[in-house]
Formats: sequence, structure tokens, C-alpha cells
Amino acid sequence: MSRILTISPGSARGMRKIMFQVFKRQYGGIIPGIFKILSVDLKLGKAAGKIYQHLHMRKKSPMSRIQREMLATVVNGLIGGAP
Repeated sequence: MSRILTISPGSARGMRKIMFQVFKRQYGGIIPGIFKILSVDLKLGKAAGKIYQHLHMRKKSPMSRIQREMLATVVNGLIGGAP
């Protein structure tokens, strides 16, 4: 059981449902754990999403690939994501 409030793709409605469909398509059929957390509050999710994009997705990221993978593993474990 997760200790962090999340929204599952099956329970999403409205704008969240559309966003889940877009992310599922972008990530090859899966929903990233960070998005499940950030979708609870869309206003906060937008701001946090910008930080996430800045740290993880830009070419000159200050985090190494292994650091990004370690962070993703911890978040995925906390929300009860897939192994």
C-alpha cells in the first residue's frame, strides 16, 4: 500500500484522464510514478513538472544517469509501482 496519495489511470476523470492518455502514449504504454503523484494537484503538478523537466530531461542535466535512475527507483517504490 502506498503512503503517498496518487491517482490511478482507471480512476482519473476529466483533464487528468486526457493527461494520463497522453503520458501513456509518450512513455510506451506506462504511466511514470512521478506523474501519478503530481496528478493529485494539477497546479502543483505543473510547477513540479517544470522542475522535473529541467533536472531530468535537458541535455546538460546536473544529475548523472545513475542518479536519475536511483531517484526514479525510490519514487516508484514509495508509490507501490511496478517492479
